[in-house]
This record gives sequence, C-alpha cells and structure tokens, in this order.
Amino acid sequence: MINLTQTNLYREIHEQPAVLTRLLAEERQTAAALAAEIRRRGVDHVVIAARGTSDNAARYAQYLLGAHNGLSVGLATPSLFSIYQRPPRFGNALVLGISQSGKSPDIVSVLAEARRQGCLTAAITNIPQSDLGRTSDFVLSLHAGEEKSVAATKTYTASLAAIALLSTALSDDDSQRAALDRIPELAAQALALPGIDRVAERYRYMSACIAIGRGFNYSTAFELALKLKELTYTVVEPYSSADFLHGPLALLSDGFPMIVAAPSGQMLPEMLSFMATAKERAAELVVISDAAEALGMARVPLALPAGAPEWLSPLVAILPAQLLAMHLAHTRDYDPDRPRALKKVTETM
Repeated sequence: MINLTQTNLYREIHEQPAVLTRLLAEERQTAAALAAEIRRRGVDHVVIAARGTSDNAARYAQYLLGAHNGLSVGLATPSLFSIYQRPPRFGNALVLGISQSGKSPDIVSVLAEARRQGCLTAAITNIPQSDLGRTSDFVLSLHAGEEKSVAATKTYTASLAAIALLSTALSDDDSQRAALDRIPELAAQALALPGIDRVAERYRYMSACIAIGRGFNYSTAFELALKLKELTYTVVEPYSSADFLHGPLALLSDGFPMIVAAPSGQMLPEMLSFMATAKERAAELVVISDAAEALGMARVPLALPAGAPEWLSPLVAILPAQLLAMHLAHTRDYDPDRPRALKKVTETM
C-alpha cells in the first residue's frame, strides 16, 4: 500500500494554511484595486465562468457577493461562447474567470467576449501568465505553488479566499478583514482533526451517499461530493437541504450515509431540523460542524474549530471532507495522486 504521507495530495492538503496566509498577504492590493474599479464603473452584477472545482468556488461567490456586496451573481454557459458562438449581452458586469490552470479554452472564450463587449474582466488563477490571466484586466493569483495531485485541494480553498478578499475589499469593513485573517490558523486546527482514518475504514465499502449543505456551504456540498467521486469512485449526489426534501428524500433508508456541512450561523436551525428529518428516515449522518447540537445528532461527528463566521466557514468546512476522501481512497488501496481516467488540466471547448 502507498505511504499516504508521501503523496502529493497529503502534502497539498496540509499546505493550505500557508497558501491562505500567502494569498491574503500578497493579493490584498490587487483586490483593493479591482474593488475600486468595480465601484468606479458602477458594476451591478457578476458573471462567473468556471468548471469543476472552480465552479464550486463560483457557487460560494454567488452567496458571498450577494449577501455582503449586493451583487447578483450568475454562472456563465461557456458553450454559448465556444461552440454555439451566440454570446449573451453582459451589460455592466464584472466577468470573472476562475481556473486553476487558466488554460481551458471555453473559459477563456467567455472572458475574451466580455472584453470585446467592453466589460470589466478579472481572473482567479494559479498561473497569472496563462491564457486566462492575459485575457483579464485584473488577476488575483492563488499563490498555491504547483499543484501536482490531480484532485484540487489547495487551489480550491485559495479560490474561496480570493473571493472573500474581493468581498471584504468591496465592503471596506475592518471586522471582516480581521475575520478573514484568522482563517489560516483555523484551517490548521481543522487539519489536525484526529481519527479520520478510522472514519474512512467504516465507509470502506460505501458505494453511494448524499452530500448536504445550504447557504454559504452549498458550495461545500458540491466540492466534497466531487472529491469523493474523483478519489474514491463513490456515487455522491450533492443537494441543498431544501432541494433534498423535494423528492430525493425518498432515497433514504436504514443506514444510508449522508454527509452534512452544518457550521454555526444563521442557517444552523434549518440544518438541525433537516437532520432530524433525515434521522427519522434512518439515515446515517456524518456531520461537519463546530456546533455541539449538530455534532450530537451525528453517527460520525467531524468537529470544526470554533471561530469562523458563517460566511467564511466554507474555507474550513471543506478540510475534513478532503481528509475523508483522501483516507477513504487510501483505505481502498487507490492511488490518491492518480485517480483513474483523470488528468490535471482538462481543456474543454
């Protein structure tokens, strides 16, 4: 069996506190400049082009830029640009591309059309000199270093941090900046969570499960589902708790695994009610939370450190899920650095 601590995935997961610290220090000025240009132009909405893990970061942006900055955020349909060649009108939008590599032609095509229409463009990427970076007016670099593992981990949390940095620059709120600056330390504490290898052993033969999140952690449900799919080949369906009650609830039966991201915050009472309903249907709950009441409802509690406000909790809540996916892959004797059929850069049209 592979020595897990020698894998790129293990190292990159544990690099995340340092990556977040570096990004927050290095990109504050760029975020402030982009925020100033957004205000100068009177930008009233945002369109984000992304795929895969980056698309899950875009879901976080929908909630954060909406809740804190009053901006409606839509997700682009890249094939309208790259294949149908029928691009919609952006209007007075910020068009934002999110891509670890910055190489995907369909994402680049969205930004290129936005520039043709005279829109403000920006990129969040790990490669500032990529095609995406060169097509953008502003580039927020992830400062993650080379990500060798196929499954994205540090570039995901760095993308969330870049979005949060832009949001705080737009808000110009010192308390929000201070909260964001505490995230690297909370991330380090979350990565020290013991016993996830034993949790993975419990789910060694799991073939399907459900991932649940809502509000700011809707993105967490999608990203944890993606990591489990990529690394363990488990069928994992992500839902908001509200959407799950509209039909998919029928999936639940005795012992059906459900992973729930339910950190403290305004959404917690709704999540507690949802988990009670799931337990009535005999679901087996794996709960990622810093709230004692939520953890108390779990068959398998994954405790988060206290201190992250709800709007920043996705940067911390995803970390136990990354560890679980890694350990489950290892338990099944899969190579976590080389998931079958996948490659690091997928260049879709």
